[in-house]
Amino acid sequence: MNTSAGHTQTAPRAVLFDRDGTIVVDVPYNGDPALVRPMPGAREVLDGLRSRGIPVGVVTNQSGIARGFVTREQVDAVNARVEELLGPFDLWEVCPHGAADGCACRKPGPGMVLSASARLGLDPSDVAVVGDIGADMGAAAAAGARGVLVPTDITLEEEILSAPVVARDLAHAVESLWATP
Repeated sequence: MNTSAGHTQTAPRAVLFDRDGTIVVDVPYNGDPALVRPMPGAREVLDGLRSRGIPVGVVTNQSGIARGFVTREQVDAVNARVEELLGPFDLWEVCPHGAADGCACRKPGPGMVLSASARLGLDPSDVAVVGDIGADMGAAAAAGARGVLVPTDITLEEEILSAPVVARDLAHAVESLWATP
């Protein structure tokens, strides 16, 4: 696990997860709820946080909407299936924009993390973001939240090297949030 020297060790009061490649297997531009498959250990990790009273949310870029590959209704149906399989989330933040749209919500921008924090009544510094790519870590950093990277086959080496914390799986990602220096 990599940690940066300036990394705070205060336990987060909420944990936000990227959707595709983090809590469910990445199916590019998925509009079919039948294709949703949880990542190994995702349900146990989420249930563990819920049992501790820690709010959990999802922050997800869904540029397939802007590109016309999926509709918002299809994304919402996939998200509903994620909830069926992984339990209820305290909130969802979905960016429907493409990279060229210039929105503030699209990761690595801070918009979704800031909005989720506000909706939970928390300062972003009290929130952690767990994701599988550099954009997730960028969003966390831009918002002032903690970031933990759980690399997958699509994670770039430079994203791993620049991540504030790297964990081998979701369980270790969450465990790292409560680790003491």
